[in-house]
Amino acid sequence: MEQIRKPFQGIFNIIRFNWHFYVIAFTVTIILLFIGTYAIPIIRTFFQLIAFLIVLTIVISLFVSYYVYDLSGFYKFNWIKKNDKPISVININAGFDETSIVLKNKFKNSTFIALDFYDPKKHTEISIKRARKSYPPFLNTLKIKTSNIDLETNSIDKIFVILSAHEIRNTNERINFFKELHRIVKPKGQIIVTEHLRDITNFMVYNIGSFHFYSKSTWINTFNKSNLKVISEIKNTPFISTFTLKPNGNTL
Repeated sequence: MEQIRKPFQGIFNIIRFNWHFYVIAFTVTIILLFIGTYAIPIIRTFFQLIAFLIVLTIVISLFVSYYVYDLSGFYKFNWIKKNDKPISVININAGFDETSIVLKNKFKNSTFIALDFYDPKKHTEISIKRARKSYPPFLNTLKIKTSNIDLETNSIDKIFVILSAHEIRNTNERINFFKELHRIVKPKGQIIVTEHLRDITNFMVYNIGSFHFYSKSTWINTFNKSNLKVISEIKNTPFISTFTLKPNGNTL
């Protein structure tokens, strides 16, 4: 049965897993306003403006995140067609998995495996550590290394990597990871990668937080060096893009 997301689940998770950022922003805002009370008018106004911009940025980012993760219907995955044919499907996460239970429902008669590449020595985001403590992994999730996925060559029909590949911060590690995906996907299989992009739209909302994402050109470069070809790109929302890839040199 498909899991029903709770109201405000997405925005609540963002605040819960990243609360330290909001504490820092709140502290800086209070300090600016406090110091401003003892400053000359022009400096006071400047500090008040900075404090206002900090608060405005947080409010906008939370509002957009609420839209993306709670209102847009993204997690219903209507952009993924149900498939009753028996195929092999894997879903790869970075230690926090909100998608496998929905994808499993999309591919009911398929062999479905969830994989987790999270390595605390490499992937040091504190938000992931908090998420892992709050949510249990999908049933029978297998641990893997980004450099070595223990699956047979040309054995998987569909591979999903949803909002997780950006956690691989090292360029060579990320390319090697996609080379592994190229190895295990069938010649006529597909790799579906969903990510925020480091672009003007996300920058206007998330400000410096958008630098945690990668640009479209970075992803294309990663795919090219992994001998993967983009066969389609869609916008799930104005802030999220999905690339469908196939092994280069093969046709669907």
